[in-house]
Amino acid sequence: MKTVLPLVAVSTDLKNLAGHPTYAVAQKYADPILELAGCLPLLLPSFGDRLPVEALLDTVHGLLFTGSPSNIEPHHYGATLDNPASPADPARDATTLPLIRAAIARGVPVFGICRGFQEINVALGGTLLQEVHNTAGYADHREDETESIADQYGPAHPVTAVPGSLLERVVGASTWNVNSLHGQGIKTLAPDLLAQAHAPDGLIEAYVHRKAPGFLLAVQWHPEWQAARNPVSRAIFAAFGDACREHANRNRERLRQPESKAA
Repeated sequence: MKTVLPLVAVSTDLKNLAGHPTYAVAQKYADPILELAGCLPLLLPSFGDRLPVEALLDTVHGLLFTGSPSNIEPHHYGATLDNPASPADPARDATTLPLIRAAIARGVPVFGICRGFQEINVALGGTLLQEVHNTAGYADHREDETESIADQYGPAHPVTAVPGSLLERVVGASTWNVNSLHGQGIKTLAPDLLAQAHAPDGLIEAYVHRKAPGFLLAVQWHPEWQAARNPVSRAIFAAFGDACREHANRNRERLRQPESKAA
């Protein structure tokens, strides 16, 4: 009997590589989807309003919204740009924000990482701090770019799970250390989202959806980095993979129902 893997669409950035517009995503995001979640990653071009959203959601069984060097343009959450040098990717914004809302409504499992964590919050009506390090009461959550990549992705601070939260149950711990490579963060959490973990300065590091028909988890840190070596990352990707398999199974059952009734 052949193995059928659930399909997970992975968001991409629109970049210029050697003069060519290119849809791109780092390898570190795709590999854990196959190796830890047990799903088949499919790269999702940032088509913007050309994306056939309903056709996509009819096809895939999960969505991963990745991190990125770019930031969400602040007009999407009713703000003006604080730093003109802030990197943007309007094609990605135009793709992910409406797709997130449609995926949640359809019950498709959603997992957000870093920029993806921020995108989900903005898509559902939340707002962002454009420069956490310049906001009173918060620490500097950015990486030190003079260090090696391995050191940049090393443990930076602990996070503490909300007692009794879904994330605490998934991870099997109440506190653990995470990396930290982000300049922006949550200012106001969207009304339908529920915080799951916080940094020592109080910044929200993870959330779930209060009432979505499907799985939704998003984290501010980067669990994809050397994920197979990290028990927290393994647990999170496994939970996402389980949700995608359950969604795929439900879809298969729905497709069989008309046949059984006709028989």
